[in-house]
Amino acid sequence: MTVNASGGKLAARRTLWRVDHLGGTLAAAVALFAGTNVDDLIVLTVLFLSARTTGRPRPWQIWTGQYAGIAVLVAASALAAVGLAVVPDRWVALLGLVPLALGVRALVRSLRARADGAEPPAVATGALAVAGVTIANGADNIAVYTPVFRTIGVADSMLTVAVFAVLVAVWCLAGSWLGAHPRVVALIERWGHWLVPGVFIVIGLVILAPLALGG
Repeated sequence: MTVNASGGKLAARRTLWRVDHLGGTLAAAVALFAGTNVDDLIVLTVLFLSARTTGRPRPWQIWTGQYAGIAVLVAASALAAVGLAVVPDRWVALLGLVPLALGVRALVRSLRARADGAEPPAVATGALAVAGVTIANGADNIAVYTPVFRTIGVADSMLTVAVFAVLVAVWCLAGSWLGAHPRVVALIERWGHWLVPGVFIVIGLVILAPLALGG
């Protein structure tokens, strides 16, 4: 009886440890994603606002581009974690040219459209452009994700990726909800021709900043 009781206590402790470990991994994954993608929520809101006011990009393109962009970032981090790829900081910073170029192009087109009395164009017009903005905006996340994937092991890494997949949907839903808010819609209708390109230009400049600072 004593042996069985001891074995039962040991099994219970192992179960509790696994539950605690699972809960800790889930909480860490949520915190990791949220902490590194707060600015991405702003980008998604801008994109959904653009979709509502100009019809481009379409919502499904935003969802597809967001998932594709996050998948690329996670894959690059995983490869770097196992030593198959090294992403130089300067290369990461150069990705800031993507949102910067999109923002400048949209600003120029918007100015031309206003001069002609036409509807301002969208910043990102397809899933590929959305993915490019997502990758550029989150490229610095690679430096955060890589050491995490390197230290938590394969099983926890897979669980973390699964949590990321769920949170991408949460982020898209939140961006869509914010984009449908009456006050936000009113703001974008009045200032969107400056705000939307401006957000992308600022994001690009922030990503490029390490190059200018010699980082």
